[in-house]
Amino acid sequence: MDECDVAIIGAGVIGGSIAYELASRGASVTVLDSRTAGQGATQAAAGMLAPYIEGFGKPILAMAAMSLGMYDEFVRRVREDSGLPVDYLREGSLQVITADEPADKLLALQAAAVAAGVRCALLDPAQILELEPLITPDVAGGMLIPEHGVVVPGSLSRALTAAALARGARFESNREVARVAARAGGFSLELSGGRLDAQRVIVAGGSWSGRLTIDGIPPLPVRPVRGQLLHLTPARPSPRRVIWGEGCYIAPSSGGAMSVGATMEEAGFDERATVAGVRDLLDAATELMPSLWQSTFEGARVGLRPATPDEMPIMGRSEKYPGLFYATGHFRNGILLAPLTGRSMADLVLDNREDPVLAAASPQRFGEY
Repeated sequence: MDECDVAIIGAGVIGGSIAYELASRGASVTVLDSRTAGQGATQAAAGMLAPYIEGFGKPILAMAAMSLGMYDEFVRRVREDSGLPVDYLREGSLQVITADEPADKLLALQAAAVAAGVRCALLDPAQILELEPLITPDVAGGMLIPEHGVVVPGSLSRALTAAALARGARFESNREVARVAARAGGFSLELSGGRLDAQRVIVAGGSWSGRLTIDGIPPLPVRPVRGQLLHLTPARPSPRRVIWGEGCYIAPSSGGAMSVGATMEEAGFDERATVAGVRDLLDAATELMPSLWQSTFEGARVGLRPATPDEMPIMGRSEKYPGLFYATGHFRNGILLAPLTGRSMADLVLDNREDPVLAAASPQRFGEY
């Protein structure tokens, strides 16, 4: 039987960021996952750091904008502690429309951005094609948000895991947690092939959080939403910023490749890539960038995004068990929210300090959790 200060259930980018922050502050941390670290939803993410695409006025925006502001320092620390590269660009995002889309769509988006104090610029077709020559000549206009960026999820996950390990965290793959039970002084976790006792437990299992059995607590309201993502290598240099068009987005990836995403499908725990999903993304991508018909198709990846009823994360302390914490339900924003989640959960778990920005993500909005 093993013991630790904090057990984290889930080794995706959220579990990894929390493990890194906790271990950096001296906690004894064990991260448990039924897969290898980063092989769940993380491996099928595009890594876009674009909170303002989510829409102004949404509750998620304050959290997302705060986390984006932490990203430069977050990546610097992770690179330094891991000794590994992290593919990270901050060259903005470009949302474009074609002639058959209403021009007032961009004007409304610009007005909302300006009202929120976000820097942005409307571009005409010539300016867009100068920035991104692969975009269709049918482009009618676009809006550039310079603060946005992209990080390649695989490189971030590998570096986060290595940085956490360097700080003393332990990762155990192929260790599915079947049940969490409260005991004197903490919790007992029933695992495939054994048991782990921990003073505190953090549930960061993404879509699988809703399947976890925790004695005395109802299942978390987290469901999987399937997202299919394509990887292409264009014949000409790929974009250096996230590009949004009708029906898809395109984001830079490693080694000159690009990611095209993403579908949103209520398919349960089905992680198959489908002909329909691949076809729809290819059609949308080649309408946005016609030369992509000549690109190399590297493959499709599938991830299950953890969605909640209100599309906000579930982050905070359990009302029933003070040593139980939640950091799940990040839906499409797990990569973006990783720095904020890691820091705020470490503050809460180790120092009992709750960031006010987490109030909208309280588990108790769904009941006694």
